Amino acid sequence: MQGQPNQVLSQPYKLFAGSSNIELAQKVAECLGVPLGKATIGRFNDGECNIQLGENVRNAHVFLLQSTCPPVNDSLMELFLMVRCFRRASAKTVTAIVPYYGYARQDRKTTARVPISASDVAMLLEAAGVDRMLSLDLHCGQIQGFFHHAPVDNLHAFIEHVPYFVKEVVPAFKDDPIAVVSPDAGGVARAKMFMEALSASNVQNISLAITIKHRRAAGEVEAMNIVGEIKGKHCIIVDDMIDTAGTLCKSADSLREMGALSVSACATHALFSGSAVERIGKSSLRHVIVSDTIPIDRDFPPGSAAEVAVRDKIKVVSCSRLLAEAIRSIHVGTSVSSLFAVNPAAAPSAAAAAAA
Repeated sequence: MQGQPNQVLSQPYKLFAGSSNIELAQKVAECLGVPLGKATIGRFNDGECNIQLGENVRNAHVFLLQSTCPPVNDSLMELFLMVRCFRRASAKTVTAIVPYYGYARQDRKTTARVPISASDVAMLLEAAGVDRMLSLDLHCGQIQGFFHHAPVDNLHAFIEHVPYFVKEVVPAFKDDPIAVVSPDAGGVARAKMFMEALSASNVQNISLAITIKHRRAAGEVEAMNIVGEIKGKHCIIVDDMIDTAGTLCKSADSLREMGALSVSACATHALFSGSAVERIGKSSLRHVIVSDTIPIDRDFPPGSAAEVAVRDKIKVVSCSRLLAEAIRSIHVGTSVSSLFAVNPAAAPSAAAAAAA
């Protein structure tokens, strides 16, 4: 990546954050060497958002970081109102940094009389006055086309995940072969990029596999078939998000039954809805590597399956440096193409990932 993380940019700009992921925003600010903008964000007694900027933003280039993570509607409305607040305060430009883009899975009409919510959210943000969008691993690439006026930069978290895997996970595999597994046909491109990044990092003997799942209902897998060879290999399931983890854990158990030596998972967005963390703790998954686009609850009873999962299995590799470099590139007008190349030397240590 270009530049130093603590480099202070010469041109004026301001970085603000909504309330959905303050910890990530603080890390991004630290990487940039700038303070977070002052803003008071609260709720009225009836639940309405109460927002007030604490500093002047007239003619400023504003970067606003707000993941639309659960509670999704509250986070989205807060994002909308903050953008409107900056516009009414005469900000010169507003760039929305939305690490996790809510409603992304509703990207097409699957039945009659339903909205295309991913497109409608894009319309909402553009109507609010967003000049540019920056996100991380959109559920599908065509969401970028839902923004008709605001350019969209869709970064990939595997740029940070692969160096961590190479440094902390792959050595335990020794000379055993590795299979990168896509959970469905739609994720093949993502899994292929992950595999190519591993190869570029001098990891040998890697292949690609695809799971074909037969569902009884949404999130409930009845049976699973594999395209590709996984027997006698260490499998890495690559996906953009983990929601309830039901399908992921079922896939991991099935891969082990089919002869996989071990199964790990790598995903960008750790939604962990319902009993997801507990399921991961009880599953055959060895490692679950995620980003910090969504805050993760770590308050579980000692000795519980969920506590074991967050202690021993789930590792968080921060995307703060990636976002900070993107902000720097957007602001000074340089290319973001360097942010799509893996830098093995930038791998965070296991201690740093645990701390994240």
